[in-house]
Amino acid sequence: MMKALFEIIPKKFRAATCGVVLSALLRAMLNFAGLAVLLPVLLMVLNSQQIHSNQILSTLYEWGGFTTDQQFIAATCAVVIGVIALKQACNLLLQRVQRRYVVRLYKYFSVKIFRNYHDRGLAFIKRQNTAILSRNVNFICYNLVMGVISPTISMICEVLLLGLLLAALMWYNPMIALLAVAAFIPLSWVYVVILRGKLRDYGQRENEARRQQARAVVETFRGYTDIEINNAFPTMQRRFEQSLDTIAEIKSRTDIIGAMPSIIAEMSVALAMVVLILLGTATSHPDTSLIFGIFAVAAIRILPTVRAIMAQWWQIRYNYYCIDIVREGLEEADEIENDAPIQRIELGSAIEVEGLGFRFEDADKEQWTLRNLNLTIRKGEKIGIRGTSGAGKTTLFNLLLGFLTPTEGEIKVDGQRLDRTLARRWQTSIGYVSQNVYIEDSTIAGNIALGVDTDQIDRERLADVIRRARLEEFVGQLPNGANTAIGECGNRLSGGQRQRIGIARALYKQADVLFFDEATSSLDDRTEQEINHAIEQLSREQSALTIVVIAHRSTSLEYCDRIIEI
Repeated sequence: MMKALFEIIPKKFRAATCGVVLSALLRAMLNFAGLAVLLPVLLMVLNSQQIHSNQILSTLYEWGGFTTDQQFIAATCAVVIGVIALKQACNLLLQRVQRRYVVRLYKYFSVKIFRNYHDRGLAFIKRQNTAILSRNVNFICYNLVMGVISPTISMICEVLLLGLLLAALMWYNPMIALLAVAAFIPLSWVYVVILRGKLRDYGQRENEARRQQARAVVETFRGYTDIEINNAFPTMQRRFEQSLDTIAEIKSRTDIIGAMPSIIAEMSVALAMVVLILLGTATSHPDTSLIFGIFAVAAIRILPTVRAIMAQWWQIRYNYYCIDIVREGLEEADEIENDAPIQRIELGSAIEVEGLGFRFEDADKEQWTLRNLNLTIRKGEKIGIRGTSGAGKTTLFNLLLGFLTPTEGEIKVDGQRLDRTLARRWQTSIGYVSQNVYIEDSTIAGNIALGVDTDQIDRERLADVIRRARLEEFVGQLPNGANTAIGECGNRLSGGQRQRIGIARALYKQADVLFFDEATSSLDDRTEQEINHAIEQLSREQSALTIVVIAHRSTSLEYCDRIIEI
């Protein structure tokens, strides 16, 4: 397990990881020191004559110039309290260091996987369930850090402390040390052997149940109207309840497993106490009470240590499945410089498609979506693309937009091959209006200037594109104008208003190539005519604007210079 964890921790965290492990060692030594300083108090409580008979105590008594035993005891107690207070303060500081480390690691994993999923492209995202991707980014990373890495650090601290305690007991009295080992090890070993496989299985089962739970919720609200019309909600609810039943069953079992370390540790201490009492009674050893007292004090600290080690171990085993998910999520997509400044590509002459062929990865070898396609789109042209359903029109658009990579052939922009690196620059220069325009839960202004912070929006440009997209009348009727919130997925907008926002968005980014993918297919005749008129008006206002349109209806292609059949 340690090897698997070390492999997924990034290099820039390796030094911090070593520092955290060292802090765990320091915490163990501080906790041991806190326990060690109690020894003089214990000796004096059990037998006040130890002040003068114990070599260390008698030396301290003489060195301090004490005149009475009460003065020495009071001073010793004050020092012990001070040392323990200092130990606790240092512990809090070290815990803060460890907590900041795991939080930073969580942020790194979550952001890294988020970006990796994004960089794998449209084909990858279409093959996945978005609810599962969201869970991996938000919750699996958290479970890995808080359920595996953090307990591992704590367990290192507790194991080191236990080793120091047993070493000290072995030095003071080997019988007490061996008794502690004999009391704790067998029961703990049985616990580990019995539950090792089950805990990992429970963790994987709960993760799958939570995936199904999330899918049921997301799909119910996403497809609300269809689910209601087809009376499918009882089925969705049944799936949701089945997931909850699985989670509840697993949690009830793991709660019992989580309580077992306390029971096992307490049984071990009780058993050791009984054995120690029996041995003391049988041998009539003069120091029986002292040995018993030392073991009792040691047991007070060993008990929570063993309990913590066992609890942390089961937590690690339960969340172990997260390692594989995060490792897969960290696998790099094609190298893309996400943070590098992006230089726009201004279309100078033409977009050329040469021998283009595309086949999805999971399709049969002979099942081509597009094959041997050649076409040229010159700057300033208004091109219509028409074809039957399933002919690959939308796939062609995704290829032209740089979202998909050709299986064969190539696409060139002003003679440059459109690959993953060039695609990022290309996408900053183009506008895209689909049949279902993406609307975020924000304002009209925020949706038009998508990706721009509110205080950075150019209000003059915003007003201009609202006018050019024929949104002026609609926005003017709203209580807060362009700053009006339009709800999640634009549920307060009509189909025509959504399309106009898509057009305004493309204009705001000052795109010099506009792609319309069935942008009017779901609109009524009147609204379609209005949108087509708005697009035609744009082409007149900007003669250099290149427009590519996919449409079934001939009325949507009337203003095109030429129409390409595929």
